[in-house]
Amino acid sequence: MGRVSLDTLLRRSEKNMGSGMNAIVKKSALELIRRAYKEGINAQISHGMRTYAQQNALYAQGRTKPGSKVTNARGGYSNHNFGLAVDYFLTSEDGSKAIWTVNSDWKRVAAIAKSLGFSWGGDWTSFKDYPHLEMTGGLSTAQLRAGKRPSLTDRTGTKKVAPSKTVSKPPSSSSGSSWVKAAQEWGNSRDYPDKAGFNELDEDGLTGPLTFDAFLRIYQYFGKTAIDGVWGPKSRAVAAVQNKDDHTPGWTRLLQATLCLYGYKHKIDGAFGPLTDEALRAFQRSKGIKADGTTGPVTYTKMFEAA
Repeated sequence: MGRVSLDTLLRRSEKNMGSGMNAIVKKSALELIRRAYKEGINAQISHGMRTYAQQNALYAQGRTKPGSKVTNARGGYSNHNFGLAVDYFLTSEDGSKAIWTVNSDWKRVAAIAKSLGFSWGGDWTSFKDYPHLEMTGGLSTAQLRAGKRPSLTDRTGTKKVAPSKTVSKPPSSSSGSSWVKAAQEWGNSRDYPDKAGFNELDEDGLTGPLTFDAFLRIYQYFGKTAIDGVWGPKSRAVAAVQNKDDHTPGWTRLLQATLCLYGYKHKIDGAFGPLTDEALRAFQRSKGIKADGTTGPVTYTKMFEAA
């Protein structure tokens, strides 16, 4: 079997972090997975947000319940309970097995994490917690329990925005999809990272949560609604009805680029021609919705709600 995809590691990590995470902690954790992957290391987040009850259940392990001790913190005394901490592990080449050995790769992931602003549990003196990473902004758990929240700095970095241009022909490459790369290149153009509030995408041809998040934010920018990267009623309400007979270039490019993420291959040129119409209908059929070649709330929901 080949190497597990970056997309798989990101999707697993995002799911394992759960809801309620601090936005910068979550973003930084996903960036950690990306940077480690580029260095040939498969890392994955195992835990993120925990309720007090979940924390107490872990605390009981090795004390009043079977198993080894995994934490010294009761509910309300762990930064996990406030969405400020994550745990990580390494995986086998194909991603099928978890690796918990604290080797050079494990420590390299910790070093990358620290460069992004995390503190590492492996540096603690009283209790070594090698999987643990956290950002507290200097606040104690007592302050967090009292309702205070840290002001954190995003250290994931924003690259220089690419000059404005229209993608006409995707670049060729031996890694990743050239069509996804073309879509990512479009997403980085026209100052969209600044306008829609996301870090410039890595043009790696790998479809993942960060690319879908960027495209959803561009959608929200086009629709003049709140740009938060969350699909909800407000985003659904601004869905532009587009088809080959009635369309605008900007919305059409977004449609074309998003279809590329789903494996449909065509130019991102703003022209709603036969190939775009055919790809849109094929996407609609694949999602079990009316294949009428017209975008709207239902089609965009299928594109972004579970992306």
